[in-house]
Amino acid sequence: MKIDVTKHKLVPEHVLLSDTESKDVLKKYNVNQNNLPKILVTDPCARMLGAKPGQIVKIIRRSQTAGSFTSYRVVVEA
Repeated sequence: MKIDVTKHKLVPEHVLLSDTESKDVLKKYNVNQNNLPKILVTDPCARMLGAKPGQIVKIIRRSQTAGSFTSYRVVVEA
């Protein structure tokens, strides 16, 4: 990829979680991976992170009104 899309000001911060962090998130919210929203392995941000199917990506959106909003997505095949 020639352009690092994660550096654009409109793209929220994406963080690839470790296996331990992923298990902690699933336990904290009492869900399994099937209940999480999906992000395709071909998504530009997922590609920049080197995400593999089954991993979880933490997305941190910042706004002037809400402050910060965190969501989680599981990486899936296209």
